[in-house]
Amino acid sequence: MAVTDFFAGEIITELLKNLIAVSKKSWQFKDSANGLRESILQLLPIIEEIKYSGVELPAIRQSQLDRLSETLRQGHELAHKVLLSSRYNIYKNLGYARKMEKIEKTVAKFIQGPLQAHILADVHHIRFQSTERFDRLDGLGYRLEQSLGAMKIGACSGGGDGGVSWMEEAVRRVEEEGRMQWESSSELVLGLTFGLKKVKEMVLGRDDSIVGISGIGGSGKTTLVKELIKDDHVRSYFGERILFLTVSQSPDIEDLKAKILGFIMGHQVLSPSSVLPQRNLQFEWRNPTLVVLDDVWSLPTLQPLLFNIPGCKTIVVSRIKFPSITKANYDVELLGKDEAVSLFCHSAFGQKSIPLGADKNLVKQIVDECKRLPLALKVIGSSLRDQPEMIWANASKRLSRGESIGESHEKDLLNRMAISVKCLSPKVRECFLDLGAFPEDKKIPLDVLINIWVETHDHIDEEQAFAILHELADKNLVTLVKDARDGDMYSSCYDISVTQHDVLRDLALHLSNDGSVNQRSRLLMPRREIELPREWDRHSDEPFQARIVSIHTGEMTEMDWFEMELPKAEVLILNFASNEYMLPPFVSNMPKLKALIMINYSASNAILHGFEVLSNLSNLRSLWLEKVSVPPLSPATFPSRKVRKISLILCKINNSLDQSAFPRLLELTVDHCDDLFELPSSICRMHLLTNLSMTNCHNLWQLPADLSKLKCLQILRLYACPYLQKLPPDICELCCLKYLNISQCCGLRGLPLNIGKLASLEKIDMRECSQIRSLPTSTALLPSLGRVVCDEEISRFWKKALPNIHVQVAEKRFDLDWLDE
Repeated sequence: MAVTDFFAGEIITELLKNLIAVSKKSWQFKDSANGLRESILQLLPIIEEIKYSGVELPAIRQSQLDRLSETLRQGHELAHKVLLSSRYNIYKNLGYARKMEKIEKTVAKFIQGPLQAHILADVHHIRFQSTERFDRLDGLGYRLEQSLGAMKIGACSGGGDGGVSWMEEAVRRVEEEGRMQWESSSELVLGLTFGLKKVKEMVLGRDDSIVGISGIGGSGKTTLVKELIKDDHVRSYFGERILFLTVSQSPDIEDLKAKILGFIMGHQVLSPSSVLPQRNLQFEWRNPTLVVLDDVWSLPTLQPLLFNIPGCKTIVVSRIKFPSITKANYDVELLGKDEAVSLFCHSAFGQKSIPLGADKNLVKQIVDECKRLPLALKVIGSSLRDQPEMIWANASKRLSRGESIGESHEKDLLNRMAISVKCLSPKVRECFLDLGAFPEDKKIPLDVLINIWVETHDHIDEEQAFAILHELADKNLVTLVKDARDGDMYSSCYDISVTQHDVLRDLALHLSNDGSVNQRSRLLMPRREIELPREWDRHSDEPFQARIVSIHTGEMTEMDWFEMELPKAEVLILNFASNEYMLPPFVSNMPKLKALIMINYSASNAILHGFEVLSNLSNLRSLWLEKVSVPPLSPATFPSRKVRKISLILCKINNSLDQSAFPRLLELTVDHCDDLFELPSSICRMHLLTNLSMTNCHNLWQLPADLSKLKCLQILRLYACPYLQKLPPDICELCCLKYLNISQCCGLRGLPLNIGKLASLEKIDMRECSQIRSLPTSTALLPSLGRVVCDEEISRFWKKALPNIHVQVAEKRFDLDWLDE
């Protein structure tokens, strides 16, 4: 119950009457009841003032008053019990008297302590506001004086009416200046209302001593925290004890530390070598103090600047997340669509909306290219201010290609955001730049990304690549999607994907496009075009030195390609959207090609032509085909000798695997391929296969009987194959199998009887297998099994068969993420 509600109506009146009656009933209650009644009478006018002022209280004050309300409610209940108690029940009345005395002391302590501090804070707040308003009046008077002085004498020589007109003009001009200044200030907090509320709750409403604010460069982190420390509630709680420090990339740690300690101790001037006097700690640090550390770049820099002192709170503002330090963290959200338009218009036109004479479609196109990033909206809007429409149209085209639109754009936006990349280690920086090879606004399959890093960068394996990805995510340079099982060594990389803000992608393109086109290590098309870039054609008479080539087009025929020599290319990414697609003939001029990725973004599967150009690629190790009709993968048309990984996603299989022979294949993934009915027995001849994933193949109903030939198989995923009714008994002979996933195989009626022979099996995932209602007795013989994920109905059987294993009951998960694909 809020304290204003408690003091309203008949509740407080009844309490006061009961206290009078209690004081008359017995001498034991007289002093405490009268004292409590006097305290309530002192509080009444203050509470009434709060109630009718309409002003929202700061969170800390509201919580204190709520605790007071709870104390008074207890007093009300206690008074009622005292009146009902017999005066001859001495022991009970003695207990009631002690409780009444305790409540009376609590209320009196509040009036003498926190209430007085609240009043003092209000006095200082009113004084601060008054000074600020007088300063504004002084400024207004000064500007008015300047405007009057600037008026020409002739303007006032026309008599009374003329005098009125020039005076009105002067006042109007000053008012307009003041209005524009206010609008400029209000634009700073545009779109930050929600963020301000969340951070304020973390600072004032929680016990965490350290609060983090993180986000990509240019997202408005510093603007948010500067508005926070000007907030009335924050000022009321901390008063003048707020310190704002910019840490930066190369800080003087000892100097910053001395400033923080000196501020906490009461503005004492400390040198870096000063010894902190212990006698001041307990007294000075009881006062609420807020320290803001802006632009923090690393954990070693941050740690010496943190002090675990009661009453001292620290806000850490950084592009990087520090989960080991900040339990409460707010990720700054990007602007909404309308807010983005308003901020852009403020920078470009000096107003909050699109002017009547402006091309609305062109303005919205440029706003869309800024991707709701505040810094981009401000910088690009300012660079286009007062420019002709042709400049605007050119800027829109250049932004759509990921190019700089001018010196101010490059200096103020791209170069400022590049600071985040320059502080990375060389290996991580190169991995970040590789992200420019993927189309904008598309999820990047983690398996593809990690595979590229492993194939093109020396001394990076899959575990290191995964660690690099997390480092980029912690620095807000990428976002991990669907990472509920992220970090599980058996989780499928296809279940996890990566997204990147388009401005960061533009930054990767900008940094990758340094130097002449023939010498770049990455040859990238930033947007989908109907043909290859003309710049490539003009320089095609010389070899291109790129190691990664990314092409993004529509339908391509043999005539649409021109000859290119790419002797160092190791990765080729072909992004397209069409029903038919001719592979580029120059693929045969890529002797070092290790990874080929083909992704079709059209609604139907594309028919591939010219697949035979791959036959000469003796170093090809990885193939990713998505939404295509797969040609026969026979030795005559496809180099199979060194291929280690094949992924077929949303494809038409067309029996392409029937004659396949890949002696060194380690991983085979088939996902969302609806024309796969039987797994061909040719797969059992891939003796080195360690990872076999047949997922979301809704028509798959049968597995080959001789799976036991896959002696090296460690991971078998049969996720979401509803027509699969049984697992072949031969599966129990897979001596190296460590992980089995049969989740959502709702037609599966049971596990193989001899499943206990799988001596290496460590984990089974069998959630949503509704037809499996019991377990074979041999499950109790699984020696290595440590974890089972299943539904609640079957979990009791696992706990009974193997009491010492970890049985995780799966939560029901319903989402529509697949619609995004």
